[in-house]
Amino acid sequence: MAFLPPSQQPPPPRSPHPPGMPGGPRPPGPPGPPARPFGAPPRPAGTAGPPTVLGLTGRQWTIAALVVGCCYLVATGISFLGTWTTLEREPTNAELQIAANKEVARRWEAWPARRVFPDRLSYRPTGNHTEYASRTGIVPDAGCVQGVDEEIATTITRHGCLAVLRATYVDQLQGVAVTVGVVAFPDPWKADRAFKELPGSKGPDGTGSVRPALRAAAFPGTASARFTDEARQDRTIDRGGPYVVLTASGQADGRPASVIKKERPGEPFAVSPQIAHTIARALSAKALPDCDLPEWQC
Repeated sequence: MAFLPPSQQPPPPRSPHPPGMPGGPRPPGPPGPPARPFGAPPRPAGTAGPPTVLGLTGRQWTIAALVVGCCYLVATGISFLGTWTTLEREPTNAELQIAANKEVARRWEAWPARRVFPDRLSYRPTGNHTEYASRTGIVPDAGCVQGVDEEIATTITRHGCLAVLRATYVDQLQGVAVTVGVVAFPDPWKADRAFKELPGSKGPDGTGSVRPALRAAAFPGTASARFTDEARQDRTIDRGGPYVVLTASGQADGRPASVIKKERPGEPFAVSPQIAHTIARALSAKALPDCDLPEWQC
């Protein structure tokens, strides 16, 4: 067979059908949709559907959001109902006791100083009659270290002393001066432990000033102006709730305890423990809680 050059080769045979006619070649058109994965069921015509997130349609997301919102509303309603019920119900006996204990523990700072140390306090000297001790002044300093001797300061500080409140009284005859000290602790248990470790009562024994003890507080211009630490002749200790009450007593004329060689007849300082007991009882007496008042925490 002879090969002809391209310029001399015959033209290809023409199709009997023009483009676009049945049987003829189709012109190229726009690309169609991607092919369906192998084995996937055919999708009905016109049901392509909206795009989905995590397999949920927009309508399903709307329903889920409504369900979550309803759950939040129900939880909020239950919470408000529980709060309202708690606020409206009467406090239990345990809650009243807790409120009463808190109120007692706050009295040293919540009460005015004149309420902690009243102007006059009754006492009974030797004999069956009542006399009254008068307050000569209140010490403004409430430090735990400043109000007592060093040995006592170490003990009360170790047990959590909050303050030492002091005031001085004189008996009705103004011959005996008594400084009273209220030692405040966080709770009755700490006060009791300190109470058991502190020195008890002690009278003059010819060895000098009573020590360790509460420091005397003298107030110029009053009957207790000469009462100093050197004049302390007696000390007492009492306790009520979270408070320990100390006293230091001596002659109002300021005579040093070192000059006392023997005890005086009778009980010259009988006023001291009675004053301490009265103050301790008033501070520790629990009142009936009134939850409507701001000072109560029911």
